[in-house]
Parts: sequence; structure tokens; C-alpha cells
Amino acid sequence: MVSHSGLLTVMERAARKAGGKLRRDFGEVEHLQVSRKGPADFVSKADKQAEKTLVEELQRARPDWGFLLEEGGEIAGDPTKPRWIIDPLDGTSNFLHGIPHFAISIAVEEPLYGGKKDITTGLVYQPFTDESYWAEKSRGAWRHDQRLRVSARRDMADCLIATGIPFMGHGDFAQWTRIFGAVAPSVAGIRRFGAASLDLAHVASGRYDGFWESDLQPWDVAAGILLVREAGGFVTDYRGGDQPIERREVIAGNDAIHSKLHKLVANALR
Repeated sequence: MVSHSGLLTVMERAARKAGGKLRRDFGEVEHLQVSRKGPADFVSKADKQAEKTLVEELQRARPDWGFLLEEGGEIAGDPTKPRWIIDPLDGTSNFLHGIPHFAISIAVEEPLYGGKKDITTGLVYQPFTDESYWAEKSRGAWRHDQRLRVSARRDMADCLIATGIPFMGHGDFAQWTRIFGAVAPSVAGIRRFGAASLDLAHVASGRYDGFWESDLQPWDVAAGILLVREAGGFVTDYRGGDQPIERREVIAGNDAIHSKLHKLVANALR
């Protein structure tokens, strides 16, 4: 059985504790207290409680680290130390509608010389299926103790591609429509399941052959990007650059499919 670092042990323990509460709340989804955070963007009592649990558990283990949180914003830590990037419930709309497709995403961002930053550890945990996807830089990507590899498919006609679809108040409908129009005729199918962290985990495991989406936040994709790269895949922004988090654009896949998908996206946006 593969062993991972003490840091990942801390992350998984926190995710499982928060995930257990999410499972219980999911069973009572119709009774959750829901507040409106923005147009068609809801945050539930369960979401906030999961984040609170994660922060408490991770602060106990690394008290001087900062946080970037979906709900709580930034919590300052020692600027010379790493910080946590956390989405306590990726797939909130699925959760609130009783659809069992949601995840907890935790990433570790380390400061580098010159003000740069690097994601070095990532965990995506699906509470409903108890699937734990994790990666450490230069140590590969894993689902539990199974090594992950991106799909080996080379022909777009054989590929299943994942994406996110703009919705009220979020995303660029015109841009997405142009990209969809370019990609859809070239592939075997397109899926939209509503949780980017799991989409990227499924690219890393070869379930999906590729993925594209924009208007993403760091907590949506930080852990998933590391999973794909450590599984042998490529992740870039729409320009083919290495700033998918900063530009809030992601194209992911194996070398061949990433290249072809990037070409379709780039041509669609000209």
C-alpha cells in the first residue's frame, strides 16, 4: 500500500470529518437553512459548517499557515509559510437539489522566491462515494492507493470531454457557445456535472479524456490541476500558458487531447 506524507494525513482526516457531516446533512437536504449569496448562487448551513470544521482541523495541525476560503475569504498566516486553498463544498447546487455529486477540495500553496507560488499538495474527497483523490508534487496522483494515469486516447472522436456551462450571473454565454460549437462536433460526448474539482479528478483518473471551463476560482481547481499534472496530463489556460488559476481558464487532458482541445478553443475565440 502506498504511503503519503503526514501533511496529506492531516488533510484527509480533516476532509473525512467535514465529509461525514455533509453526508448527514445531505440526508436532510430539504431542511437545510439556505441563504442567498448572489444570483442563483446559494450557500447552505452545511457549506459553512464544513468550512468551519476544515479550518479548525487544519489550524490545529498547522497554526501558522494562512487560508484562502470560498466562504470565509482570506485568513492571514505567516507569509513565509504555505497556505491552504479550500472549497468546503464544490457542487453546492447539486447538494441542495439532492444530487449526490459534490466534493471537498483542499490544496497547499507554497511561496516561492520572487513572489511566485506553487501548488504542491492536493486532495479532492467525494463524501458520498468515499473516494479520496490525492497528489503530491513529483509523487504522482492517486485514488486511495491506486496510481492514476490520464486517458491514453489520442483521437478526439473517441473522447468524452467535461465542461462547465455558464448560468445566471456567472460566465460568458457567447464565449462558451462558440467553444461548444467547435468542440461538440469533434468528440464522442460532452458532460456537465457541476463540480470542477471532481471533473479534474476524473480527467486524472482517465474517466474523462479532457476538460475545459472558465470563470473558475482558485478553490475550484487548485487541487484538481495538481492531480491532472501528476497523473501525466497537461493543464493550461486558454492561451496555452501556465496560468490557469490566475487567468481563471482551464484546458486539461493528456498531451494529444490537450493539444487538440486547445486548438479548437483557440480557433473558436479568434
